[in-house]
Amino acid sequence: MRTVKNSKVTNRPFVLIAVMLAMFVSAVEATIVTTAMPSIASDLGGFSRYSWVFSSYLLMSTVTVLIYGKLADLFGRKPIIFIGLTLFLIGSILSGFAVSMEQLIVFRLIQGLGAGAVMPIATTIVGDMYTTKERAKIQGYLSSVWGISAVSGPVIGGLIVQYMNWKFVFWVNVPLGVLAMVGIYLFLHEPQRAKKVSIDYKGAFLLMLSLSIILFWLVEGGQTFDRFSLYSITLFIVGLGSLVLFVSVEQRAIDPVMPFALWKNPVILYSNLVSLTTGVILIGISSYLPTFVAGVMEQPAIIAGFTLTAMSIGWPIASSVAGHLLIRYGTFLVSFTGGLSLILGTSLFVVMDAGSGPWWAAMASFFVGVGMGLTSTSFIVTIQAAVPRETRGSATAANMFMRNFGNTFGAALFGAILNGMLMAHFRKDDLDYSLDDVNLLLTDDLRQMTAASKVQSLQNALDGSLQWVYITVAIFAVFSLFLILKIPRGKGYFNDNDRT
Repeated sequence: MRTVKNSKVTNRPFVLIAVMLAMFVSAVEATIVTTAMPSIASDLGGFSRYSWVFSSYLLMSTVTVLIYGKLADLFGRKPIIFIGLTLFLIGSILSGFAVSMEQLIVFRLIQGLGAGAVMPIATTIVGDMYTTKERAKIQGYLSSVWGISAVSGPVIGGLIVQYMNWKFVFWVNVPLGVLAMVGIYLFLHEPQRAKKVSIDYKGAFLLMLSLSIILFWLVEGGQTFDRFSLYSITLFIVGLGSLVLFVSVEQRAIDPVMPFALWKNPVILYSNLVSLTTGVILIGISSYLPTFVAGVMEQPAIIAGFTLTAMSIGWPIASSVAGHLLIRYGTFLVSFTGGLSLILGTSLFVVMDAGSGPWWAAMASFFVGVGMGLTSTSFIVTIQAAVPRETRGSATAANMFMRNFGNTFGAALFGAILNGMLMAHFRKDDLDYSLDDVNLLLTDDLRQMTAASKVQSLQNALDGSLQWVYITVAIFAVFSLFLILKIPRGKGYFNDNDRT
């Protein structure tokens, strides 16, 4: 797209701070809400819809990320991130006023609709402001946002629930989000763009339709409906058919929502595929490690949280180091090292048992975090260096979409594995237990009120079932390393010194 030079100069340090604040508001949302959900559920009722408070947010943010990336390329980063932050903050305000679980789910959909813009466009803004070599170093700052949000989110959420009201869990985002918008408005100045654009409405509609149906099928299949029922099969066929039609439309579109030509670049192709597999790994560890530590190792919730926090410590440290290593060694060696760290960390989870202790779990979590930091930083920096400014938003969004899709797919996959293996254990040992009985293991008070024999049999079943989850996670780590081996060697994308 034709652009003309803008006389105003972007204040990079202030924009970076504003962008990091916007990313923090979006990233901390998940951990704060998770901490407050027991209080929210007890106040609003509707426990059967508990999971949809998270699923609605995840679905909408995943479905819209690619569209926002394309819109940012067409209309500029500033207006699109403003739209995203505005929707996110409106959803946050409304969520605090929810009086039923159904209302909260709808308002979380609005939050997710805005959140789909925040992460990819914030990262794209940084890609626009800095040279390739500078981006490699700046990514360490961006990754630190994840570590800070992971550590501070549960603390903030816990304090709000204990001393205030759960409504402020949503409202605490508002002043931070407004401050981020003010910083971006005042200090970010983009090149002026040609007014005439071609918007791929048909492609955008088909993308949202197909992804919404497929993600709904992944999240709810096996829970609200049987995976092999007529309803499930119909959903899958309609979703897959819509996706095929989307691909066909995109190949003929003048300015497609998803420019598939980008995927012809092997670095982008394999980086995105690895982001998919690492997204699966990430959700497998973050969802079930606290359950193992609390239920099998009989550790309190704070210790279970610490083992997961170790991942959030390893991630930003590795990301900062990766920024320096990328310039010297290139994408392949840095991402390959990250792949090895993922295999090491997931292998430690496979051999972990009740007697390993929380330090073992924390160490395994740390190595997974190191692997995530090395690979994610390598991919984002390299992808942004491999494309021109006009397609940088789409390329960045595609990479983040693949990780989000991996999260969604992984959540469905591991949920099915865990539930299936638990029921198999119960049948094998002729135990008249349900999946809800596993809740008896998650706090010391509940364990004390439960017969020792039942606690032991439930722990054995949970231990054995989670081992299969970790074996599957390790298999995806091996897949990740195999895909990394396909990435071209060398430092080809790290020779420019100009912002593009």
